[in-house]
Amino acid sequence: MASDGGAYRLRCSLLGHGQDVRGLTRSLFPPGGFVSVSRDRTARLWALDGGFTEIHCMSGHSNFVSCVCIIPPSELYPRGLIATGGNDHNICIFTIDNPAPLYILKGHKNTVCSLSSGKFGTLLSGSWDTTAKVWLNDRCMMTLQGHTAAIWAVIILPEQGLMLTGSADKTIKLWKAGRCERTFTGHEDCVRGLAILSEMEFLSCANDATVRRWQISGACLNVYYGHTNYIYSISVFPQCKGFVTTGEDRSLRIWKKGECAQTIRLPAQSVWCCCVLDNGDIVVGASDGIIRVFTESLERTASAEEIQAFEYELSQASIDPKTGDLGDINADDLPGREHLKDPGTRDGQTRLIEDNGKVEAYQWSVSEGRWIKIGDVVGSSGATQQTSGKVLFEGKEYDYVFTIDVNESGPSYKLPYNITDDPWLTAYNFLQKNDLNPMFLDQVAKFIMDNTKGQTLSTSSEFSDPFTGAGRYVPGSSSGSSTVPGADPFTGAGRYVPGSASNEVAPVGGVDPYTGMGAYQSSEAKVENIYFPKKDAVTFDKANPSQILGKLKELNSSATEEHKLTEDDLTILEKLLSATCNTSAETPTAQQLQTLWRAVNWPEDIVFPALDILRLSVRHPTVNENFCNEKDHVHLAILLKFLNPKGKQANQLLALRALCNCFVSQAGQKLMMEHRGEIMTQAIETKSGNKNIHIALATLTLNYAVCLHKDNNIEGKAQCLSVISTVMEVVQDLEAVFRLLVALGTLISDDTNAVQLAKALGVDSQVKKYASVLEPAKVKECCRFVLNLL
Repeated sequence: MASDGGAYRLRCSLLGHGQDVRGLTRSLFPPGGFVSVSRDRTARLWALDGGFTEIHCMSGHSNFVSCVCIIPPSELYPRGLIATGGNDHNICIFTIDNPAPLYILKGHKNTVCSLSSGKFGTLLSGSWDTTAKVWLNDRCMMTLQGHTAAIWAVIILPEQGLMLTGSADKTIKLWKAGRCERTFTGHEDCVRGLAILSEMEFLSCANDATVRRWQISGACLNVYYGHTNYIYSISVFPQCKGFVTTGEDRSLRIWKKGECAQTIRLPAQSVWCCCVLDNGDIVVGASDGIIRVFTESLERTASAEEIQAFEYELSQASIDPKTGDLGDINADDLPGREHLKDPGTRDGQTRLIEDNGKVEAYQWSVSEGRWIKIGDVVGSSGATQQTSGKVLFEGKEYDYVFTIDVNESGPSYKLPYNITDDPWLTAYNFLQKNDLNPMFLDQVAKFIMDNTKGQTLSTSSEFSDPFTGAGRYVPGSSSGSSTVPGADPFTGAGRYVPGSASNEVAPVGGVDPYTGMGAYQSSEAKVENIYFPKKDAVTFDKANPSQILGKLKELNSSATEEHKLTEDDLTILEKLLSATCNTSAETPTAQQLQTLWRAVNWPEDIVFPALDILRLSVRHPTVNENFCNEKDHVHLAILLKFLNPKGKQANQLLALRALCNCFVSQAGQKLMMEHRGEIMTQAIETKSGNKNIHIALATLTLNYAVCLHKDNNIEGKAQCLSVISTVMEVVQDLEAVFRLLVALGTLISDDTNAVQLAKALGVDSQVKKYASVLEPAKVKECCRFVLNLL
């Protein structure tokens, strides 16, 4: 057992990468090792062999590699996989023994700068394109949209279905099953890192030089101060016994019991990343391309010669006073070398002295009991906006952000530029973006070259970093109906209930599990799964045409002259209702449909009888074809506007039922699938409605599940699973629950990817709540069949 030295000291320095080390993560295989990624476009696997040895180098990106994570082992890949994200907008997936990618995930439109893996093979990515994406194997399952600037940090929480994203818009968002549940505000600049403390708490770090501790409920419990510049990375010790941070102030800081217990300076301006190994050792990567490991263990501490070499390298570093890391400096006011005879008062305390006209910086080490030189303070180390840049612009990092004045009277334009960019292409893109005259191309390109020539790309190597640096970012009615019999709860009138008794559906396998009408009995014998996968759409068919027409005429009498229908119009609608309810052999006419659409455009407070006629009519092939093949789909847009959560619940209910009934024909299914994203997004907004609305919403989801099962559309299934998970949280009516269970079973039948995704979203824990329901028995039994698949 290695003895504990109390303070962290250098264990080793690892050379191998040619440029900045941008990401680190501990490996599962080999145990005790880690993976690093760099601007040199490679990922490297390091194994523990007394020290650390590079055993595997992976290449696959065409540009800088900025982040890495390990995908846990699976039956197919028992040693897990390595995922890397890059400046080429791609995510490469590697096995641990092949230098080339197993496959590449494409979908982001800008740099992928953060990755996190979860259970069942899920992967979460964050990008400068302001989105996060959820991947399962080689497919994008869902895209999380809501941030207004680059997403710098992502993490999957222990509770299934919960995810966090941190952004350059200064906020953190909590996502559940693909929907934003909460936004955390408090940071004053770019959020750069996230780390899990427990199922209920997490940490964040930001460019405002603070670390914050949060509860999932939204409360900020603590703010930790210590860094003097951007904080790029945060990692938690085993058993959550403290955490470590790294940043632009050349430091690694170790936090215990809410205090900065130790500060370790490095001979590199940007300490980009850190990870904590299982034994508590800390691995850090920096802008000098060197990986350094620090340990508390005396047995694992580097030799005296190695530590001396490290301290010498540190003492030779140049510190730029403009970074503000050391406070305001006036050389004339500084004491001499004798000032170092007095001991420091805390670990990491810095002290400046003047020696022969030179300003030197020292840091107090409690464990060593001495002052350690951390560098010479010079006029500029090339880390300011005027020299090598490192400026945030629109949430992304650049070496330079120039202000271009095209003419004296016109506005100024911002031109971001990285040293590795082509100045001519940058100038061309700048002119295109700002709609400026192409004649300025030579002038702008020359301006870029004149203002960047002769600059050293880094104080510690020949390369520069386009990712980050010194400037602050300015962001830019059914069985179980709740209605009173014979009453209209929506209008207060006493005769017509919209859609009353209209939830009956076609029986499945000779039994009607949806309505519970007499035919279905539970049995002690083994019950066959008659519930899913469902093959046909469920529709809302029952109605009382005379009541609907009676309400229509009543409301028409009080309508304005602009909207009032004539007696002929009412007769036409009566014939349409008769034709579509199969009480006559007539086919609906164009005149009847035109009159119906006039009625559907009635004001919101009186339109519901017209919506009910539409709900019934759209089942007829003629009406369905007219509705689905209409140019620009204006009628669909009209229907969707009634799903406004602030609108009348009668209209929400009947609009949902009309959408459900669209699925009766192939044309209707095609239209519903083409507009699936828009329809489901609007429909989910009605989730706070009554239980009749919940049943209609569950039925719409079920009908989508039927189509998706036929098409095996995994992206569509992901959206549907997200809706099921969201609605499960709010429904109480067991009929709605049952339909959601059938939808879920249909989605995951014969599809292992959908099963994995459902588990990752935590749907299985939601289903278990209904496993003990006694009546109706169909809920418990369907629940059991679903859980067997999960």
